[in-house]
Formats: sequence, C-alpha cells, structure tokens
Amino acid sequence: MKLLLTSVSVFLAISSQANNAHQKLSKSDYVDQWKSVAIKQMKEHNIPASITLAQGILESGSGNSTLAVQGKNHFGIKCHGWTGDKMYMDDDAKGECFRVYKSADDSYEDHSLFLEKYDRYAFLFNLEITDYKEWANGLKKAGYATNPQYPQLLINIIEELKLSDLDKGVIPEIVAQPELIAVRETMSNKHEVSIQGKRTKYIIAKKGDTFYKISQEFGLTLGQLYRYNDFDSHKDVLEEGDRVYVQPKHDGGWFKKKKEITVKEEVSINELSQEYGVKAKNLVRINGFADRNVVLSAGEKVTLR
Repeated sequence: MKLLLTSVSVFLAISSQANNAHQKLSKSDYVDQWKSVAIKQMKEHNIPASITLAQGILESGSGNSTLAVQGKNHFGIKCHGWTGDKMYMDDDAKGECFRVYKSADDSYEDHSLFLEKYDRYAFLFNLEITDYKEWANGLKKAGYATNPQYPQLLINIIEELKLSDLDKGVIPEIVAQPELIAVRETMSNKHEVSIQGKRTKYIIAKKGDTFYKISQEFGLTLGQLYRYNDFDSHKDVLEEGDRVYVQPKHDGGWFKKKKEITVKEEVSINELSQEYGVKAKNLVRINGFADRNVVLSAGEKVTLR
C-alpha cells in the first residue's frame, strides 16, 4: 500500500477542483512562498531544498490542489496511523485517507520526518546534498512514487526553476571539531540561548528541570525537544547535569575529514550522540550498527563522519 499520493495526473485533476477563493499559484510563486521553509528543512534534516520544493510543486500542483488548499498537505501523505484531522479523497482507491495539517509548514516538517523514519530511504542521506539527480532517482528506487517518469519530472522542475542554487552555499561552515556550546544565562529569572556562529547549542539540566519546562523556556514544542535529543528509551525524567540540545544535531558534517574515536567505557549509541552532537541515526548508518540499541564496549572504534 502506498504511503504517499504519487500520481501526477490525480493531483492535476484535483488542482482543477481547488477552492475558487484560492488564488492560483504559478510554479515560481510557489518557490517564492516556500523556499525559505525548504531551506530550513534542508539545514535541519539534510534533504536538498531543490528536491523538497520540486516534490511540493509536483505533488500539490504548485499548492493549488484541494488537498494543499484545504488540508495544508503539500506532499500527499496518507493517514496510516495518523491521529489528527483527516480528508478523504479518491486516489489508488476510492475515499482514501489523507493527513490534514494545521499549517503547510507542518506538512513540510512531516515530509522530512517521513523520509527520515523509513529505512528504505536511509541510503539517500549518504548522497551529496547538491546531487539532486541522484536524490530524484533515489526516491523512485526507494518506492516513493510509482510513476516511472517521477525522477525526470523532478529534475525538469529543478532545472527549469534553477532550484539547485538553493542547495549551495547554505551548509554550515565545516570546522575541525564540532563546537558544542552550553549557554544558559539568567537575566531577571529568564534563561536565554546565545546564538553564536554555527554551533550546536545545548544546555546543562539543573535540579528540577523537566522536558516541558525546557521546551517552554526556549520556545520549542515537546516534539521538537525530543527530536533534537537522543536519550535512551528508559529515560523519562531529566537529571542534574544532563546535556539537552535546544537545536537540531548535525550529521557529522562538522568534521572535514573522517573522524574516528575510541570508546573509553561501555556506552550506548544514544549516549555517544548526546556527547558528540551527531544524530544517533547517523551514527548507526555510518558504522553499520544493527540499530541504535547497540551498546559499545571499551576499546571499540566509532566513526563520527
């Protein structure tokens, strides 16, 4: 069963039924409106902005489809375990269920999380972020779309609109080591994060801190805070001294060359992720571990990039 609506013809048909009150967007209009969101997703999830925008244009008819207008769903993601609002439309079968979002921004975020969640897409994240052609072909190979022309349709959109320019010059500058900065300043009883350069920012938990308290303190949702951190599954409360990230970790790209460490004592993948600021799923993929539940012994070597 497909998880995404991938038939271009269906979306074009849906587009013609879009709400009359909605002003039709051209492909260029769509890019102008959503490129900053796509770039943000690229920085946080390492998915080329060009690919995200091309998929949005293709799947939503440049934001004009009924699903995009009424459901804020720009990528045709179907329900499959979804507990939020829903819409029912004909696709591969009659009356299929599609997710409805509070905002199109949420649709973009869910699209990124979708690609990160399923193992069949994992190989994509080993591709260069500027190689949109390999990403387009990789999406088809992974089963994102049934249309055999899907990769070329994406490539045509990217090249027509010069979307590949968005994939260049926006990657954080590479430095020799990941600069992890812990800053938490009290000013009139208010904590603030100091935004300095392109560094991974985290705070050190104090006695009495909770996930909810920190999320409110830094203007995050609980979902964001959980995604930014890789705590072991049994951890449900914070302890004094815990490192808590308040922005997304990186994929190891901080290291200019291959970076390898030797484990000094028994440690979990999640604990290494918290220590070095590299996403746990990236450590699993780079090192070929079975999963993130692997526990490493003293003396084992781990590649961070």
